[in-house]
Amino acid sequence: MPEQLWFTAILNRLFGSPVTAFLRALHIEPKYPQVPIPNSLAMELLVFFFLVVVFLLLRSRLSVDSPGGLQHSFESIEDFVVGQSQEIIGPHSEPYTAFFAILFVFILLCNFVGLIPGFESPTAVPVVPLGCAICAFFYYHIQGFKHSGVKYLLHFFGPPMEGMPLIARMFLAVLMLPIEIVSHVARLLSLTVRLWANIFAGDLITLVFFSMIPIGVPIIFDGLHIVVSILQAYVFMLLAIIYVSGAVAEEH
Repeated sequence: MPEQLWFTAILNRLFGSPVTAFLRALHIEPKYPQVPIPNSLAMELLVFFFLVVVFLLLRSRLSVDSPGGLQHSFESIEDFVVGQSQEIIGPHSEPYTAFFAILFVFILLCNFVGLIPGFESPTAVPVVPLGCAICAFFYYHIQGFKHSGVKYLLHFFGPPMEGMPLIARMFLAVLMLPIEIVSHVARLLSLTVRLWANIFAGDLITLVFFSMIPIGVPIIFDGLHIVVSILQAYVFMLLAIIYVSGAVAEEH
């Protein structure tokens, strides 16, 4: 039996049997049928429902004349994301802003939740960063097809090669295709490992020093963890913006 956080234990007590039955209906046998919900999923759900509550609260209190502190905070995040996306993608970046903003906020809170006693960062488990990377991967490809249609596939055959002989263009296209495929798949690995390794290392260092010197010193590493959490959420979002920018570029 794996060690469970108190919140995970509650979820497994309430929903463990239905989740196990659902997985078995899909012909998936959970590793621990009595506790099919792992800590990482429980923490993700906690962050998700927290954001839902915050957004509903924010929506009910939206005001043009007298915006509150919560509205100011999220408007600042939106302005920051809009500025980053417009700088990289261009003036037509507005349709993508919502995805970038929620990606940044979700990863940031997943990184932060490990600072709360009794919780742990879900991004310190590889499957969670991988899930975020897969979302970004499919998102920028979908936007590429929406923007260019089937012509988006030309992106995988290298840059435009006007003026070159047909044979040379065909040779370079065949050469570039596997390179581009490997490059795009490598983005999944890059996004996953960068986020997971940094958050896992931060959690581990904080835990080690807390067990050795429980007073004073861990606060320093908590501060470092906060900086790393913000930086990694920003880098993840920034790379997603860069990938979308390449997918919706006018020329491939």
